[in-house]
Amino acid sequence: MSPLLLFTIILVYFSILMAISYIASRHVRENTFFDGDKASPWFLVAFGMIGSGISAVSLVSIPGNVGNNNLYYFQFIFGTIVGYLFIAFILTPIYYKLKLVSIYTYLNIRFGNITYKTGSLFFLVSQSFGAALRLLLSIKILQYAFFDELHIPYFVTIIAVLILIWLYTNKSGIKTIVWTDALQSLFLVTVIVISILAIKNSLGFSFTEMAKTIVHHPYAKIFDWDMHSGSNFFKQFISGLLITVALVGLDQSMMQKTLTVKNSRDAKKNVLTFSFFIAFAQTLFLGLGVLIYIYAERHGFTPAKLNGQFVNTDGLYPLLTLNYFGKIGAIAFLIGVIASTFASIDSCIAALTTAFSYDFMNIENQPQESKKRIKNLVLLGVNIVMFFIVMSFWNSHGAIINTIFKIAGYTYGPLLGLYMTGLFSKIKLKEKLVPVACISAALVTWLLNGYFIQAFHFDFGFMNIFVNALLTVLFLIIIKKNNK
Repeated sequence: MSPLLLFTIILVYFSILMAISYIASRHVRENTFFDGDKASPWFLVAFGMIGSGISAVSLVSIPGNVGNNNLYYFQFIFGTIVGYLFIAFILTPIYYKLKLVSIYTYLNIRFGNITYKTGSLFFLVSQSFGAALRLLLSIKILQYAFFDELHIPYFVTIIAVLILIWLYTNKSGIKTIVWTDALQSLFLVTVIVISILAIKNSLGFSFTEMAKTIVHHPYAKIFDWDMHSGSNFFKQFISGLLITVALVGLDQSMMQKTLTVKNSRDAKKNVLTFSFFIAFAQTLFLGLGVLIYIYAERHGFTPAKLNGQFVNTDGLYPLLTLNYFGKIGAIAFLIGVIASTFASIDSCIAALTTAFSYDFMNIENQPQESKKRIKNLVLLGVNIVMFFIVMSFWNSHGAIINTIFKIAGYTYGPLLGLYMTGLFSKIKLKEKLVPVACISAALVTWLLNGYFIQAFHFDFGFMNIFVNALLTVLFLIIIKKNNK
């Protein structure tokens, strides 16, 4: 792809986002950046959340991971369906009843200030690393596919992406993001469909032949009943449920969009509709994963293996798209990466800004001029932190989606334990010990997983979040106040 065409596509794409931002920010109010004036159409929010829930990580990691993990990710998807039901019918009504902007304010109401700060801090750490790792993969793809040939240093690309996101979200925040993410979700789904059609046509398949080939392929295994495997059905299903509750229902970046909907009834519709959208999109990714390995096999291209496992699975889809699917495939892939990058990172940055501003800077009780200054300083700080995390992990290898879920198991586990204790018990806590209990739970989970791998060859896998949350609940019970 020529440099002129590359930058023309980026310029046109960004111009569209800026036009949407201009329209959305014409009537900005005091809290528009944080709550979108509570006026977002629920269906639009649900569709726009596809981009936030997928990101460039899913775009390349889910299809690439099929070579090593078959279609076992379906087991995870089954668990997410139950998780979305919990979010829609349990968490969402609570958030609306309490009129929350930062969802971690619930912990202040239920337990007290120290627990509130602890929960928010775990989110800030989790989201910072999760968002940075998603941005990392996006930048790596852009560098490999386009910018390395132009000798543009990767740190310049990182800075450029963060600045572009800041430009279209700075003024109206979540109100703009709701609309831009809907557009970017449309681009993202379109790109996946184009890739599937490109492979189908290249292999000479009809739609029926393509479906039969996918279903009968050796990688088309959905269930894993081996209890020692990290992809065992029960591990995947339970962790799919819990990770969905934690990474969506207890995640400010996801719920902040839902809370821009006018009322609780429409917010439930939003969550349930989004669950259908995201499951459908992930199914497309898995089907694409089987197809790219079929394509590689038919064209004599065998990805490198180490100890019986494919290495650099994240690189297979970009490699094929950029070298074998023609100019249309390359352009579609570029748009898909940009769309997934902006859609997943912009809401994360807005959520981190919101959580820190409300939970640690007490912005709600500040005068108008102070609110604007605090928001701008926090937003700048969030971008700086993101930049340094991406730079720190630049030389990491492996499927990044696995890294994100492993980190989430340790950082979201205590948050999940705090909410489960608050929702399903009436105990009060010795608050000074809450940070100790949460950190101890994460540390013990890490030690236990290492011990079980060594002693029993049993990897918790994504079940880390279950063990972590369970230990958090146990430690919280230990430090409960004795009611007279």
